[in-house]
Order: sequence, then C-alpha cells, then structure tokens
Amino acid sequence: MAADPLGPAGPVGPAGRGATTIADRVVAKIAARAAREALDRVPPGGSAPHASVVVQRDVARVSLSLELAHPIDLGRQCGAVRSHVKSRVRELAGMEVPEVAIHVERLHSPHTARASAGRRLR
Repeated sequence: MAADPLGPAGPVGPAGRGATTIADRVVAKIAARAAREALDRVPPGGSAPHASVVVQRDVARVSLSLELAHPIDLGRQCGAVRSHVKSRVRELAGMEVPEVAIHVERLHSPHTARASAGRRLR
C-alpha cells in the first residue's frame, strides 16, 4: 500500500509550506524594467534606468536613476514612472512599495545631441 502524499491530516496548510524570499537585486531588476516600460523613450545616447531597492518583509523602498529627454513634463513623466513601478513590483513580487525616489541624472537636449554628433574624434 502506497503512502498518502497529502499525509494523514489532509492537505498541508500555508504555514507548513514554507516561505518564498525574493532577493533585493531581483526586485531592483523588476523596478528598473518597469521604469523602462513607463518611459516614453530612452533618449538617444542615454542610459537605461537603474534601480536600487531596500526590502523589509513585504515592503520595498525603491530608488531610481533616470536619464530623460528635454523638453519634457518632468512631473508627469516621474509620476507615470512612479505609479508603474509600484504596480509592477506589487504584481510580480507581491510587495508593497510606499516610496519610489526618482533621481534625474541627466536631461538630454536635441540641441546638445546634434552638437556632439557633429564632432569627430581623432
């Protein structure tokens, strides 16, 4: 006679199944990807968003570094990124995100892009 895989007491309850831990660096990758999704575009010559995260239990505090095109409505763009990052981290990692700090590292102007494209290195 084979042993019952569910055990004599029936199915194992949630407390008996263990816990899943998601590393901070994984949550940071989710946040950076979500920021890229929320941006209209990464400016030519710009870097993709970078994120750092501090996780305590089921709460993640996110810090993002962005490069944006200029001119742009900074408030609208940062608000869209903040909102999208919160929802994607909640959806994919199951964590609440009470804080998304955004650091705009650089604004890319079409005027400076044309000026630097005209220069040649020798």
